[in-house]
Amino acid sequence: MAAFWSIPPDQILRELKTSPQGLTETEARVRLKEYGYNLLKPPKKSAAFTLLLGQFKSPIILILILAAGLSLFLQDPVDALIILAIVLVSGLLGYWQERGAAGAVEKLLEIVQIRTLVLRDGAAREIPVEEIVPGDIIQLKAGDVIPGDGLVLSSKDLFVDEASLTGETYPVEKMAAVLTAETPLARRTNTLFMGTHVVSGSARALMVQTGIETEFGRVSQRLKLRPPETEFEHGVRRFGYLLMEITLILVIAIFAINVYLVRPVLESFLFSLALAVGLTPQLLPAIISINLAQGAKKMAREKVIVKRLTAIENFGSMSVLCSDKTGTLTEGLVRVRSALDWEGQENEKVLLYAYLNAYYETGFTNPIDQAIRSFRPFDLSGFQKVDEVPYDFIRKRLSILVTKGNKHLLVTKGALTNVLEACSLAEKADGTRIELRQAREQIDSHFQEFSAQGFRMLGVAYQELESRVVLTKDLEKDLIFLGFLVLFDPPKEGIVETINHLKGLGVALKIITGDNHLAAATIGRQMGLSDLRIITGRELQKTGNRALQQLALETDIFAEVEPNQKERIILGLRKAGHVVGYMGDGINDVSALHAADVAISVDQAVDVAKEAADIVLLEKDLKVLAQGIGEGRTTFANTLKYVFMATSANFGNMFSMAGASLFLSFLPLLPKQILLTNLLTDFPELTIAGDRVDPELVEKPRRWDIRFIRNFMITFGLISSLFDYLTFGLLLAFLKAQPDQFRTGWFIESVISAALIVLVIRTRRPFLKSKPSRALTWATLMVTGATLLFPFTPLGEMFGFQTLPFYFFPSLAVIVGLYIFTAEAAKKIFYRKITF
Repeated sequence: MAAFWSIPPDQILRELKTSPQGLTETEARVRLKEYGYNLLKPPKKSAAFTLLLGQFKSPIILILILAAGLSLFLQDPVDALIILAIVLVSGLLGYWQERGAAGAVEKLLEIVQIRTLVLRDGAAREIPVEEIVPGDIIQLKAGDVIPGDGLVLSSKDLFVDEASLTGETYPVEKMAAVLTAETPLARRTNTLFMGTHVVSGSARALMVQTGIETEFGRVSQRLKLRPPETEFEHGVRRFGYLLMEITLILVIAIFAINVYLVRPVLESFLFSLALAVGLTPQLLPAIISINLAQGAKKMAREKVIVKRLTAIENFGSMSVLCSDKTGTLTEGLVRVRSALDWEGQENEKVLLYAYLNAYYETGFTNPIDQAIRSFRPFDLSGFQKVDEVPYDFIRKRLSILVTKGNKHLLVTKGALTNVLEACSLAEKADGTRIELRQAREQIDSHFQEFSAQGFRMLGVAYQELESRVVLTKDLEKDLIFLGFLVLFDPPKEGIVETINHLKGLGVALKIITGDNHLAAATIGRQMGLSDLRIITGRELQKTGNRALQQLALETDIFAEVEPNQKERIILGLRKAGHVVGYMGDGINDVSALHAADVAISVDQAVDVAKEAADIVLLEKDLKVLAQGIGEGRTTFANTLKYVFMATSANFGNMFSMAGASLFLSFLPLLPKQILLTNLLTDFPELTIAGDRVDPELVEKPRRWDIRFIRNFMITFGLISSLFDYLTFGLLLAFLKAQPDQFRTGWFIESVISAALIVLVIRTRRPFLKSKPSRALTWATLMVTGATLLFPFTPLGEMFGFQTLPFYFFPSLAVIVGLYIFTAEAAKKIFYRKITF
């Protein structure tokens, strides 16, 4: 519907065949089928087939399939069919594992869906934002994500953050109106846009466009925006490039030399490609998906829901956690201690006016108003609410207009400094009023006294109006200051132990709060933070970005901080080389969540904070977070295990094979045998996701280090090759093996050594002192047994294997035993010299 902002609401309601009471549930279902889900990308319902095809998208695999197809017609059809069968089995194995992982993650994401309030069948109900359709009437409040493009039907002090769409820094006021069709996007004050969110106020709106038909959808289609690459993804990509370079050099060289030695071109080509498959960690995507999904499921048991899987690895790498104190370090159950006049005496009027303000406010739910309402209820039967100006993070106050008889009363409550800015008088207990400046010294004294004890203080002010007026922010001036509300939120039980646990995990805690520095310091001391360094928002304003990097590292508490300063603090810590997590649940936390490496929110957070989060806690508790960090590090450690396996035994075997092909008069292994070797060694590696991890590997944050991986590959790959060449000597010099016997002997040694060495390189400890998971143990034993038996079966004959004399096997056992002993000794030296 073009230029809908220029069409009167009544007309647009008729054209969309809806009403102010909303759609019926039946009509909404019909429209959902017609317009599709309200998504920028279509739902991945065809993921099964796409996932299956994805297993074969590697260029090397595709070339191998084509070459095997060519061999089917030109050479040996049995060999070609075997190669194709192995490639298919390997692909199905990866598909089965990834499919299970994807299904588990989908179920977890349903727990933290973003929902919106919509009118259906005339009644308000919450539905997932994906199910919003054109014609829906939605109700919005502060913190809500706007689910589509629409028209404001009615509003009250509605301010919307449109920075994601227009780049506008400040929230824009929205109201019902009819504008001209030529009005530019940034000036459409009657229009709401998908991808933006409500900062303050409330509204009813008509959804006109959803999904890719929205302004945000059209921009995303043009730009094809991708989420920024995480450090983990960057590490995986660099690792892939490293192996790709080695593979290409090796494969091209081997193919060229075999052709030079006048060996059959097609067989040489298949051999080179099979080598490439052996060198390429084609299971890495499946291993990563399984690892991350397993990690997500374990974290869900700890009440931590992962929205973006790759964030798990960043979560484990996190070295600094920034968090507000309310509800995280404290109980989050704010309580009223007392209501005092500005002279410091208990005052009933202060409590009544605070109760009026809290009772009638309709903005976003907050623990302070809940505390005031529950502290002492008043009978408000004589009062009637007329209007309100909702709380926002610029004014930091909330005003309510009520009437009682002929009396019109404006009551304002909020941060003490911000309330005092709107006052010109102060009222004594007997009702007499004086100039505010005369009371200011005493007000400041009480503020300092209670703040130093860790209490939070709000100001309460009022004004009697002569007549009923339209309430706006402009009326918040020349108010009469009445007194204070003294609030407290005690530290959580066990919080000192939790903070020490985080320190033990190598995670530094930085408290970022809007509270004054005195109260923040007291809370910090109660939580066992000694030698506190506190910086205020005012000092931050005077600090340059470069100086902030060092200052942020040295500071424990950032007090009196504005929302935009949170982002600066996080960016400063990131530039200083840290992986930074930020935990927030409010509208004022969104920019900081976007800036952090790991965005953490809670299930009770406002929608826009939950949408920005990578990880959502079902409980706002640092203890839960600490457990989640441990799971994140376990997942990262298990992913690295696969990388070490792919770059040690597998790489060594393939390198040995390439070298052997140069001095042997025959191929050391046939292409189908190489692929079988690769398939069998994959089975133990698939169990890595559930493997046990040594405690020392989760004690501190770890990050990708390609130099370390390269050194590991060279060290353990060369050791693997050394024992491969010992096997070659045994087979050729002592057993006088024929080609088929040579291939059989080396196949057995290659698979068994690769399977057993997993038990060595999976841990930094002596391998007998680190117990592997049951699944890994059984997989290793089964692969070892199957490899020993395979040459004696009919299938072994099809693969070109021959039975070997019994006296070969004791020699094999000695070589494998020496290999494990040497790898164990090399591991001890390697980890002593190189730290990671």
